[in-house]
Amino acid sequence: MKSPASSPEDALRLFVEFLTVEKGLSRNSVQAYERDVRKLAGHLKAGRIPLVRITEETLTGFIRRQSQSGLSARSLARLISAMRSFFRFLVLGGFLKKDPSARLTTPSTWLALPKFLTVEEVEALLKAPDAKKPHGVRDRAMLEVLYGSGLRVSELATLKTAEVNLGDGFLVCRGKGGKERIVPLGRSACDAVGRYLAEVRALIDAQDREEMFLSRRGRPFTRQGLWKLLRQHAVKAGLGAKISPHVLRHSFATHLLERGADLRSVQLMLGHSQITTTQIYTHVSRERLRRVYDKFHPRA
Repeated sequence: MKSPASSPEDALRLFVEFLTVEKGLSRNSVQAYERDVRKLAGHLKAGRIPLVRITEETLTGFIRRQSQSGLSARSLARLISAMRSFFRFLVLGGFLKKDPSARLTTPSTWLALPKFLTVEEVEALLKAPDAKKPHGVRDRAMLEVLYGSGLRVSELATLKTAEVNLGDGFLVCRGKGGKERIVPLGRSACDAVGRYLAEVRALIDAQDREEMFLSRRGRPFTRQGLWKLLRQHAVKAGLGAKISPHVLRHSFATHLLERGADLRSVQLMLGHSQITTTQIYTHVSRERLRRVYDKFHPRA
């Protein structure tokens, strides 16, 4: 009898179903896993390599080719992580007897420390939208929420009006895997959102949408649309076009820790399931302290 995961394509389909139904991962997370594993499936199909013949050497050869093609270190580390999850699923599901990815490693040195902005750079970015124009009022509110709450760009795009409590200064966010968390929202962000709701949103909301932030056509923003807006304002603020929404999220976490916030609180606000994910920001702070020390201490 033919196994339901006899080919890499069939196995990938089952893996995606598992991530969606059993693990409950968000659509974006599932798509990221699928993209990475699909690269491997294509490699196996081209070499006519069935699942049962995959070895560690097969995978290391595939990783080497991806590296030679110009894939960044961070993307390679993510690819390896996706492959390890894929093969663990196949072994647990009884489709493979042995995990060929068990010894693959993702060296921490591959992962660059997250980029972040200084407080002054954040201030310049927040002032970039033209507050005299309706879309400028909206954009300022979106940037204030991104930096003020550390939301992911997908979380900002799906944030609903009913999930924001301006009076008490917090919002309810549904993050990866549908997990819900409560995040404080500072006075500056609340003021910016309050002005947007009072002056602008009714002008563009012709269909009584649930989402907080809408485009000029009254539609919810896509992740790509939010990225484009941020880049435009980053260029205007003199920060260059490589600023991403995640840079604001990194800045949110870094600035909190530098001012004395405890790691557990920052973990909860970011929505990290593991505190080890949050700990990378302590490395950022230590590295920055080291630079300050080396620059200013007479015996550094």
